[in-house]
Amino acid sequence: MRAYKPTSPGQRGRITTSREGLHRGRPHKALAVGLRKTGGRNARGRITVWHRGGGAKRLYRMIDFKRDLTGARGVIRRLEYDPNRTARIALVDYEGGLGTRYVLAPHGARAGDELESGAESDIKIGNALPLKNIPLQTTIHNIELVPGRGGQMCRSAGSAATLVKKGDDGYCVVRLPSGEQRLVLEGCMATIGMLSNRGHQNRNIGKAGANRWRGIRPTTRGVAMNPIDHPHGGGEGRTSGGRPSVTPWGVHTKGKRTRNNKRTDRFRVSRRPRNRKKYNDNR
Repeated sequence: MRAYKPTSPGQRGRITTSREGLHRGRPHKALAVGLRKTGGRNARGRITVWHRGGGAKRLYRMIDFKRDLTGARGVIRRLEYDPNRTARIALVDYEGGLGTRYVLAPHGARAGDELESGAESDIKIGNALPLKNIPLQTTIHNIELVPGRGGQMCRSAGSAATLVKKGDDGYCVVRLPSGEQRLVLEGCMATIGMLSNRGHQNRNIGKAGANRWRGIRPTTRGVAMNPIDHPHGGGEGRTSGGRPSVTPWGVHTKGKRTRNNKRTDRFRVSRRPRNRKKYNDNR
């Protein structure tokens, strides 16, 4: 973590994650494409995600989530900051003329480290293997849900899952960071280790402008609106209460479970615990 001297109100209390040791130049040109902003609008031009707009220009780094270069040895050339995700990324050079790829950088990775993919790879941080070849109680990330589709779970900073059990029906049980346990096909790939930038959740942006750099616009409180705009709106003077906190569409915001995907319910072995703090203390 990096703390700043209070030379201005915006710097006072500002804490960010350190970028020491990261590449300072531009990304690898062959793996970077321009990123067009949506402003939170869909293809019809309607705002579907609130509080989006502005922000600094970005280049999108094409990440290898599939890790499908089986048996090829790669060497990390450098670690980089990626504005499109919370974790760091690593530029990896593969032997045998297989080119260069970006991968999610695991915690503890350094320039010069070797990476591999495939069932015969060693159980080493940064290597990607099918779940059936990974020992139980191993920390993993970038987990596939469909073989060959690429990693979809545990891709943010500091996140990691645990391989809990292997069954005879072709499924493995994986405990996710939320505490939920889920069935995943044993042929799905996963990467060993925890993801980098673990201190991301402890940062303090220091000022509102730091969110504007990221393309996040201000949020208007519901109680400051009119009744037609929000269920909390209206009233004489400053009013609060009268009903539980809800969204502009009347959905409860504190504690209400919003999962509504019956198609994947059969893959859940156990739900995430309601009291996350107590769950983390008992682990």
